[in-house]
Amino acid sequence: MTTVLDNSDTVTVEDAGADQARLASWRSRAGAFAIDVLAGAGLIVVLALLAWSAPLYGWFWWVCTVAAALVTAAVLVNRIGLPAYTGWSVGRSVFGIRVVASAGDAGLVRLLLRDLAHLLDTAAVFIGWLWPLWDSRNRTFADLLARTEVRRIDRPEHDVRRRAGAVLLAVAVLAVIAGGLGYLAVFREDRAVDQAREQLTEQGPRIVEQLLSYGVDSLDADFSRAQSLTTDNYRQQLVAQQDAVRKAGPTTNDYSAVRSAVLPGLTKNDGAMLVALQGMRGTNPQELKFITATVRVEFQRSDDHWLVDNLTVLKRPALGGGGQ
Repeated sequence: MTTVLDNSDTVTVEDAGADQARLASWRSRAGAFAIDVLAGAGLIVVLALLAWSAPLYGWFWWVCTVAAALVTAAVLVNRIGLPAYTGWSVGRSVFGIRVVASAGDAGLVRLLLRDLAHLLDTAAVFIGWLWPLWDSRNRTFADLLARTEVRRIDRPEHDVRRRAGAVLLAVAVLAVIAGGLGYLAVFREDRAVDQAREQLTEQGPRIVEQLLSYGVDSLDADFSRAQSLTTDNYRQQLVAQQDAVRKAGPTTNDYSAVRSAVLPGLTKNDGAMLVALQGMRGTNPQELKFITATVRVEFQRSDDHWLVDNLTVLKRPALGGGGQ
């Protein structure tokens, strides 16, 4: 008895084997992803860290922020835009792979949804990214949701490896330049802040002493000197306080700073201090009063010196006994 085999079955098995062979390997997909995403993402992280360490809204902050936005746009165009219209991204062209749907090319919307679905691959403790290692069609969770596959395709005729190398070299150069500029910017900023701290530590207590001390015999000169130590913002408030002293009948106040500390948040142009003061009030040696006070003082820098921008009394002057 002779058995006749159906030729269509043989063709189907051969086609299935050939179709399976055309699926992209996990290594080629990982390599393409490294070129298309990880290289750009690394540069974006570097720029973001530099922007975070730079003074907010300063020139270097803007440079890093704009550069990070441009790199992000370039990654998206290469990852989604180019494959939608040319079929290739830089990384996929190097490894000769392409994302396809059952009906043919994946298209812009499907590619976008697929990349968004990769969040699930990551959220599942990165298991979704490894799923192609044992899936029959080498698919990630994103491929299952978007109904896509990654297949091996003949590379474009032009030298894609050279183009990819140029892209990676450009990314590396930009990262080195950004890191160098960031180091210089942060180093200079830190140095400027250190210099500001030294200046404020030295000048601040003396400024507060001169601001709050005055004598009956030199009242006008002392008040004028005090006004010259303030910013326009605080000068009006100080003048009002001085007028109140005049009306109440002034008496000599001689303050000395005994302790001071620069508060956190100092920049090269703004800072604040806590100052503990002691002094004497009065002119008659038999009636002198010992006084203490604690103030919080905000400063602004003007050229190479500091000006008082605000003064808050934390512990109001306390009077001690008279001298003998």
